Amino acid sequence: MRINADFSKRVVIRPDDYEWVKSPAAGVERMMLDRIGEEVARATTIVRFAPESYFDAHTHGGGEEFFVLEGVFSDETEDYPAGTYVRNPIGTSHTPHTKEGCTILVKLHQFDPSDRVQFHTDTTEAPFKPGHTEGVSVLPLHSAVNEEVRLVRFAPGARVRLHSHKGGEEIFVLDGTLEDEHGTYPAGTWLRSPDMSEHAPFSDGGCLIYMKTGHLPKVTA
Repeated sequence: MRINADFSKRVVIRPDDYEWVKSPAAGVERMMLDRIGEEVARATTIVRFAPESYFDAHTHGGGEEFFVLEGVFSDETEDYPAGTYVRNPIGTSHTPHTKEGCTILVKLHQFDPSDRVQFHTDTTEAPFKPGHTEGVSVLPLHSAVNEEVRLVRFAPGARVRLHSHKGGEEIFVLDGTLEDEHGTYPAGTWLRSPDMSEHAPFSDGGCLIYMKTGHLPKVTA
């Protein structure tokens, strides 16, 4: 299976574009954003768990990164409420489940083998730092050889100058509306921009975004 597998192309998926498909687990549905592979795949996915649903125990062969968008996601070690960011490196395992239901943004099989840090962060409690642009603040989440992950908050009216993305950029709009010269992106929108692409983002009303940079393959002629 190949979904949005050409990393040289810009991709935008808004909530109106969502198409939910059933997973092998009862009560669990997926909106596949990009995917290379079958059930075991390099994948970026929004996963929606009904109350009392679960996945069987499994090992993360290529690592797992997720952000809890709604509800409470759980496993045998922890409960992760909305706003929690989690990294489970290559070789870790768990049995995920939820009591009340939840929705997560998850990325699978995208870890560098040297990236061995397992942790979770409650982003609703963590402090943001001033960014390089007035009205923009940043919460760094993770730094590895192949990626930088952060939350970025735009105050109403904040604008970022035109810049390029070495190694590409991936954004999920968590709250509010992000804009740039290419379009408008409400909460729930996923954007993937290729290596060395450019834009000048802004937000008239303010927004909060998840951002990952530097992790996409370089575009070749």
